[in-house]
Amino acid sequence: MTGWLIAILLLVLLPLGGVALHFFHRSKALSRKLDESNERRREITNFLMRFSTGLQGDEGVAGAMHAAARHVSEQTDAEAVAIYELADDELRAVGVCGTYPLIHSTNKLLFTRQHHLFEALRRERIAPGQGFLGGIILSRQPELVPDASADERFSEYPDNAHLGSVMAIPLLRDGMMVGAVCAATNRLQPGRPFSEQQFSRLKLLSGQVLMVQNLVQVYSEISRRERIDQELGFARHLQLSLLPHAFPAWDQFSIDAYTRSAKEVNGDFYDFVEIDENRLLVIIGDACGKGIPACMLTAMARSFARSLADNFTTLSDFLKEVNSKLHRDTDADRFITLGCCLLDRSNSLIEFGRAGHTDLISYIHGHIRTVSPDGTALGILPDEFATFDTFCMSFEPGTTLMMYSDGLSEALNRDSEEFGVRRLTEVFRRSCELGGTSQAMMHRILDEVASFEAEQNDDQTIVLIRHTGKA
Repeated sequence: MTGWLIAILLLVLLPLGGVALHFFHRSKALSRKLDESNERRREITNFLMRFSTGLQGDEGVAGAMHAAARHVSEQTDAEAVAIYELADDELRAVGVCGTYPLIHSTNKLLFTRQHHLFEALRRERIAPGQGFLGGIILSRQPELVPDASADERFSEYPDNAHLGSVMAIPLLRDGMMVGAVCAATNRLQPGRPFSEQQFSRLKLLSGQVLMVQNLVQVYSEISRRERIDQELGFARHLQLSLLPHAFPAWDQFSIDAYTRSAKEVNGDFYDFVEIDENRLLVIIGDACGKGIPACMLTAMARSFARSLADNFTTLSDFLKEVNSKLHRDTDADRFITLGCCLLDRSNSLIEFGRAGHTDLISYIHGHIRTVSPDGTALGILPDEFATFDTFCMSFEPGTTLMMYSDGLSEALNRDSEEFGVRRLTEVFRRSCELGGTSQAMMHRILDEVASFEAEQNDDQTIVLIRHTGKA
């Protein structure tokens, strides 16, 4: 009876013991994996801290990549490491650590001065199939070379006789090669090749290097956007400085203007230049293109226009002079259109000239008139070919003039239909009939355009001039 009990107990306890032993070993394995995971996490954390420190240094992105190369060197016990990026199917060094020997330069000073070494290495471009690293581009496979001095793929390097062991890993992102890491010379055992363990370690580190490259790209993009924001901020400040801070307070006249940009920086502008106590020059301009280049062109045109005011003769000569200066100082593909109204209250006359700009539209006692003198855009033609006609008319009480940029007439709706000059003229006429202040009239026109268009794609500027007849 006792024997049966012992047998039964053994049958029960032995499987339980086996289960307990299994779970014990399983627990030990999980604990080991957890320790390895924690170690790797600490390693990555330290690595990122070094990367961040390098990024914040004087060398910026290059400093961060040098820090990544030092990390790889320490983890693999390599004397020298270089990190490459693949761009336009060529490898270019972006980080280096140690006296890296895989360089074509024969200047021995390079091997004692890290900065000079990197500058020389950075200028090199490695094409597919060119030497050892060029072969990595083609094969996209890791490779360990026990003795590089005996490998003909390294014959192109001046100091190939002193090369030790070399190992390289392609950096792959989503199956695409984006760079490579190359380590040279076993620091632990000089003269001995890298071990398989060191080679495996380099393979594991490729993920960290890829992480660094991703972070560098993000950082570079942020830096680029910050630079762009700074440039745009400067351009916006410049643009605002180009616009008059106040409208002319002229007896018998009401003058108002407004501009709104399609992008961050406006290529349109308007200005008022007082020639003398009786003559006022009203200018509206539209530079080709958009953004900062267009803003700089408007700045030049405005500066030239104001500099010529003291020696003003006729409106036609004025346009010729501005054209001459712009043609001399700008590229052939840069130009600006201008519309100019010269108001003379001594005789109630207005003279209009244009250089490739939109028409002048007038409203007087219920009648609409369009004025379109000939004239080419400024900056395109040399003096001998640039001609500008002008049109002169009386400017009596009740007359309203509209100058505008083509961003208004060429506004598109969802069906790609233009607002058009005819519709703009009709809106202007209705606004004049409704009356009110020139500002109210102007904003009624702008609101009509805004309601029509699907999205503003061009700068829009309008100038209204009214003869009120009130002293």
